[in-house]
Amino acid sequence: MRTVAVVGASLAGLSAARSLRKRGYDGRLVIVGDEPHRPYDRPPLSKGFLAGAIGEADLALETDDDDLGAEWVLGARAAGLDRAERAVRLADGRAIRADGVVIATGAAARTLPGTEGLAGVHVLRTLDDARALRDDLARGGRVVVIGGGFVGAEVASTAYALGLDVTVIEAAPTPLAGPLGADMGAVVSALHADHGVRLLCGVGVKGLSGERRVDAVLLEDGRTVPADVVVVGIGARPCVEWLQGSGVALDNGVKCGADGRTSVAGVVAVGDCANWYDPQTGLHRRVEHWTGALERPDAAVAALLAHGAVEPAAPRPPYFWSDQYGVKIQFVGHAAGADSVTVEEGSVDGRSFLAVYRKGGREVAVLGMNQPRLFTRRRKQFAAAAA
Repeated sequence: MRTVAVVGASLAGLSAARSLRKRGYDGRLVIVGDEPHRPYDRPPLSKGFLAGAIGEADLALETDDDDLGAEWVLGARAAGLDRAERAVRLADGRAIRADGVVIATGAAARTLPGTEGLAGVHVLRTLDDARALRDDLARGGRVVVIGGGFVGAEVASTAYALGLDVTVIEAAPTPLAGPLGADMGAVVSALHADHGVRLLCGVGVKGLSGERRVDAVLLEDGRTVPADVVVVGIGARPCVEWLQGSGVALDNGVKCGADGRTSVAGVVAVGDCANWYDPQTGLHRRVEHWTGALERPDAAVAALLAHGAVEPAAPRPPYFWSDQYGVKIQFVGHAAGADSVTVEEGSVDGRSFLAVYRKGGREVAVLGMNQPRLFTRRRKQFAAAAA
């Protein structure tokens, strides 16, 4: 291959570029990013950066050891993939011809319809999002977080630490029931009540009120929650619209094999936009976690350079973590389908425990809450058993 284009300049794209060079690719390497920023770390945006504890320089993902010899095309949105011309087309009219393409365009935060142009309403996905939200939180007042998932919970925790009045609204009966199951989701989300943050569950949002700036959240049950700042944390959608008509199969993102290969030869996908096949479950999964964006691109790059002539290794079980109200939450595996969950170390009431999920007696996931040493040991055992 003479030219490889990596479309997406965040962690997954950077990891793919590093793997290309590590595996001996010495051709032209072009990295395209729709944001004007060099690759930066997203997890701190809802925590240390939002709280003002760290600055933008602390978010940088590139190191002094990185010598990628890449051409950076930043602030340029991908608009199409021309299969016949082997070209990535950009919104500004430019085209980048490439023998190999790594799709790493990630995901975008879902917004609340009808809130466009209303001041005080935020999502949190990008550095620019975090800048705007941080400035608004500095104004003080009442903060309402719509969505009790991990990002929403982390924003609520940070706003609470800043001394703000915080309410979390979750449409589901139990927050985090999807990734953690109902029982453990209830335990983890109880951190809000532990710290005096109001949690309203099982009720949807009808809309927001306010003329130029938001002043309240209107609930479907008729209640009104006053708000000076609203943070919408209702998930993300894969950024794959630009691939329509390209021949790349799309299904909840870019549909891939177990090694990241797509339906088009010479094109692989990694990161939050990639819906990889999991041979252990027989399902396709989109893994939207930091560790996956760091590790999986190496397998995709190996397949790209070998034109698919390598057997993909079994993917490591998905792992993620969250920091809320001073508590470290760590999880590995898949809770979906588990028929039991058992606390094997520590105490739920003390918010410090290790819980194991099983399906038919087989361990399928592990959750740790303020048990980093025990969890790390168990995670290694879990990964070894899954290999």
